[in-house]
Amino acid sequence: MMRRENRPYRDKGGAWAGWLFALLIPAIAVLTPAGGAAQAVKPDSAASALDRVQAGIVTLQGWYDPATGLYRTSGWWNAANSLTVLVNDARLKQTRAYNKVIARTFVAAQKKNPGFINNFYDDEGWWGLAWVDAWDLTHRRAYRKMARSIFENMAGGWDGTCGGGIWWSKKRNYKNAIANELFLSLAAHLASRDPRHRAEYLDWANREWQWFAASGMINSENLINDGLTIDPSRQGAAACTNNGRTTWTYNQGVVLGGLADLSKADSNPALLDSAQKIATAAVTHLVDGNGVLHDVCEPNCGGDGSQFKGVLLRNLMALEAVAPQPNYSRFIETNADAIWKDDRGPGNQFGVVWSGPFRRANATTQTSALDALIAAAALDTNGN
Repeated sequence: MMRRENRPYRDKGGAWAGWLFALLIPAIAVLTPAGGAAQAVKPDSAASALDRVQAGIVTLQGWYDPATGLYRTSGWWNAANSLTVLVNDARLKQTRAYNKVIARTFVAAQKKNPGFINNFYDDEGWWGLAWVDAWDLTHRRAYRKMARSIFENMAGGWDGTCGGGIWWSKKRNYKNAIANELFLSLAAHLASRDPRHRAEYLDWANREWQWFAASGMINSENLINDGLTIDPSRQGAAACTNNGRTTWTYNQGVVLGGLADLSKADSNPALLDSAQKIATAAVTHLVDGNGVLHDVCEPNCGGDGSQFKGVLLRNLMALEAVAPQPNYSRFIETNADAIWKDDRGPGNQFGVVWSGPFRRANATTQTSALDALIAAAALDTNGN
């Protein structure tokens, strides 16, 4: 759900500072997270997939604020996605270059929300997944412990309204897709990474998916609408129906990663059939005539909507890894090429409309585009 959709960028001063910094990147010595000088990247359309990622990462880290562990020009939950992008880039390059940034974020970001807990269960889910990813990369036990702690808080949002599922916020006034998809994904990820509590996490993940699949949020086109309308005069699952709201791209994305991980953790390939139906619907219905992905809020998606498309690409990459399909790889490559050729601005900034033209960028649009570029580089590296 978009809490602040279609609002102007909130930190206008910060946005312009980030814009100016990015404009200056090619002309100054920018430091990488590891503390060394960044390598120059040729800003032409022939740049390799890895070069494109490196160019975008350098620009993204120009917005990183070590004092807060967050990113200027973007919000709290967006920073968790930026951290995930760094981890995925590190996996791709088999580097430890970002370990200090990850550790810094772990400490500094908690000044804002200790334990990465706030009033929104979806925000918590993004951070929980980010720390699972960080644990995968570094095997630092504090990161996995944090992910478990976040999951326990999210589980407290489950009740019998609508027959199950967690609430979007602690005000308990809306049950929606994204919070429940993140809960599913975090449970599935932890099930395969925490042997002592494997059965508990598997139970939660399967319970969540069974509820979600029957909730009505997946519509007749196999696209996922934003959430549920609750009729207080009725009880249980019968009280709730699909609200028909926007089929945001990230709602088609998070569930793919969750089902891909659950299929491995529970040795259940049938889950991949459900994931592929959703993925196929997304790459068919949410694109323009050239196969480039769009959200309906473009070009004024605000601080939330500008993050959404990359989430789909990141999770499609996870599904592709376990259930490859030619149409997925073509979709990933098409969108990565469009970003680089048509939506790249000064200093290798990436905007929100991947088909172009480039308008403006911030850490959120940069992170979203990097998800697509990393997915394409992963295909290239794996020879797909």
